Amino acid sequence: MLVIDGSYGEGGGQIVRTAVALSVLTKQPIEISHIRAGRPIPGLRPQHYTALSCIQQICNAEVEGLSVHSTNLKFTPHDIRPGAYTFDVGTAGSMTLVFQACLLSAFHTSDPLTIKLRGGTDVRWAPSWDYFAHVFLPLISKIGIKTDIQLLKRGYYPTGGGEAMLTIHPIERLLMFSADEPQNFTDVHGIIHRANLPDHISARMKHAAMKTAMKQNLRSTIQIESTPSSSSGTGITLWSASEQTILGSTVLGEKTISAEAVGETAANQLIQEIRSGATLDRYSIDQILPYLVLAPRGSSCLIREISNHTQTNMWLIKQFFSVNFKVSPQHHALRIVVK
Repeated sequence: MLVIDGSYGEGGGQIVRTAVALSVLTKQPIEISHIRAGRPIPGLRPQHYTALSCIQQICNAEVEGLSVHSTNLKFTPHDIRPGAYTFDVGTAGSMTLVFQACLLSAFHTSDPLTIKLRGGTDVRWAPSWDYFAHVFLPLISKIGIKTDIQLLKRGYYPTGGGEAMLTIHPIERLLMFSADEPQNFTDVHGIIHRANLPDHISARMKHAAMKTAMKQNLRSTIQIESTPSSSSGTGITLWSASEQTILGSTVLGEKTISAEAVGETAANQLIQEIRSGATLDRYSIDQILPYLVLAPRGSSCLIREISNHTQTNMWLIKQFFSVNFKVSPQHHALRIVVK
């Protein structure tokens, strides 16, 4: 049984979700100790519990220590069971993080597998629904992953109540991802969503984002989506695509931050990635790294910086695979090659 130190590096829930997903992929039983040991509330939180429960059911795993606040988990996976599943993440727990964990676990399914979730679609410390839909999924489709998604309802903190579906299709093989030269990004696309808030908030957010993009000679097309939800919320996701890749940024609205600041920040974050020469943004590299390792060796990309999240993910992946990440400066970015 492979033993994983859950307190290593960044030491958050990412280690638990990714380790369990890789356990299913490799059919390697694991034990995770010291789960989130350095956090104010150590152990599994409700959103981690739900993600692991979903994966457990999908592969009929044998599990010990799967409970909220648990700091030690033993997980023995079995074969993926295609079909339809429904789970409730609970209140505003992130649905996108659960979807990502399930997708990494089950993309080698023999028949279509559909997961319907209820919870939060746009919450802090997680990819927004639009980032998941317009950045993450299109990126992994370039590696060969095939999915269909449907957003039924958005859910915000604190009540959640969002609903969405993800269907994972069988694939024949993964493809190498090669994007180690700066790209030409000319257009920005985006979605602003809001629930139970005045129209002028999204209008001001849109104007600020477009004005900021225009200063960098970037054309922008941003949609505004008014949606019903049990809690109030708003946010913006922007993305820009080249022939080879996609960069994205997301900012959620907060009561203490003006709509103009939210829109401008989202645009500036995306501009910073573009100007650095990056071909994967600082958030997508964490989410896509396992797929780059599972694809034929030689996948490469440029990133603006290596965060603690990325370093932790690299360490965790090396626990499962004999792989090296060659990192070298290139232009104003860092080039990563999977060896």
